[in-house]
Amino acid sequence: MGVVLMSKRELNRIEVLARLDGRRLTASAAADLMGVTRRQTHRLLKRYRDGGAAAIANRRRGRASNNRLSDVVRDYAIALVQEYYADFGPTLAAEKLGERHDVRVSRETLRGWMRRAGIWLPRAERRRIQQPRHRREHFGELIQIDGSDHRWFEDRAAPCTLLVFIDDATSRLMELRFVPSESTFAYFGALKCYLQRHGKPVAFYSDKHSIFRVSREDAASGDGMTQFGRALSELNIEILCANTSQAKGRVERAHHTLQDRLVKELRLASISTIEAANAFLPAFVQTYNARFAKPPARDRDLHRTMAGMNDLDDILCWREQRSVSRQLVVNYNRMKFMLRPDKTPAAVAGKPVDIYDFPDGRLEIRWKGLPLPYSVFDHLQRVSHAAIIENKRLGEVLAWIKQQQDKQPLHRGDLVGPRRSNQKAGLMKDRVDRLALSTKSRTRPARLGRRRCDSDVSAASAQAPSEAAE
Repeated sequence: MGVVLMSKRELNRIEVLARLDGRRLTASAAADLMGVTRRQTHRLLKRYRDGGAAAIANRRRGRASNNRLSDVVRDYAIALVQEYYADFGPTLAAEKLGERHDVRVSRETLRGWMRRAGIWLPRAERRRIQQPRHRREHFGELIQIDGSDHRWFEDRAAPCTLLVFIDDATSRLMELRFVPSESTFAYFGALKCYLQRHGKPVAFYSDKHSIFRVSREDAASGDGMTQFGRALSELNIEILCANTSQAKGRVERAHHTLQDRLVKELRLASISTIEAANAFLPAFVQTYNARFAKPPARDRDLHRTMAGMNDLDDILCWREQRSVSRQLVVNYNRMKFMLRPDKTPAAVAGKPVDIYDFPDGRLEIRWKGLPLPYSVFDHLQRVSHAAIIENKRLGEVLAWIKQQQDKQPLHRGDLVGPRRSNQKAGLMKDRVDRLALSTKSRTRPARLGRRRCDSDVSAASAQAPSEAAE
């Protein structure tokens, strides 16, 4: 006798029927255990006595279903898919077969047909195999950089981002910094500390975030570079962008390790603020590198010194060009800056000037390298409700919007231009707060209009807005 395939339910029925046949169980109890009626129980018992345990197996097993579609329908559907819908998934292909060809086939039936015909592959079988890449041979040859958005302080504080700089040759953590979110100013601050501590590497390796790469090749401005890319170009450092996250696996794996170890270290140290965490990081980096860093294949350090470089602050800032009107007015970030006529050369009118927006909050307007004094004439213009916010900044922006809504609906002009979440207090960053205070002090509802600031702001000084207004 051959092997008889049975399901678990059928095996349980054999055990119940054997007890019933041996008079150790009543028919009613057996029916309850098998989940059938008493009449069906007697039928099964008769089959058991006549044919033994093998007779309880489902007699339809191995036979084609009565509702099975014919081979003609299958071949016709597969021919249509190969001709018209070769790149369609089973769900969409089944819909189009019914709409356009009157072939009614369920998506799962069509999925099986397409898989057997070699037209469709499951997602697991389509997974790309990432070949391992050997480490670079020299320390400082390639530095992988990325930001990890995570609940670093668990429930003790809001989520934030950890900027990670890791050497490809040794897996050494070169720079860590906690910031509210990834932004150009945040990377400028981390890069400045890196350069002062280690020097200039050969290249940085990043993802295709808009901080590092211009998404549109036909962009009207920027010379095909982002502000971060422009700064690296002036420093003679190359920036390379990975096509996939697996390509920069060194920093991605470091994220997983840090999200485990660093989170627990911060918990043990009772740290719940970004400032305290940044002060804790140097000791953690030293311990981490002592445990996980690898020796390079070659001893030569390819970092270059910063000797002979210009002022690093002038490079690591947001720079844009603006034209000066005939009235000596410069427009930037939805604000008007009026140049002082008594201290500005007449030749500046109609010429382009450079805007230097520094991470520490300072803003300078320069012409031929010379700072020009100015006063601020502020536009109270409303930012579009459909402002584009990247996914990595969404949490920070929503928290900021909620804070402003709790105060009073304001004109969010600070969402235009560079991101200022990591910029220190200054003229541009404190603008929204100043508008909030001025709006609350009015007895009548605020209207959209203009407000003139009587202060003269010197381009060379780093005055706060409240000081400049005196």
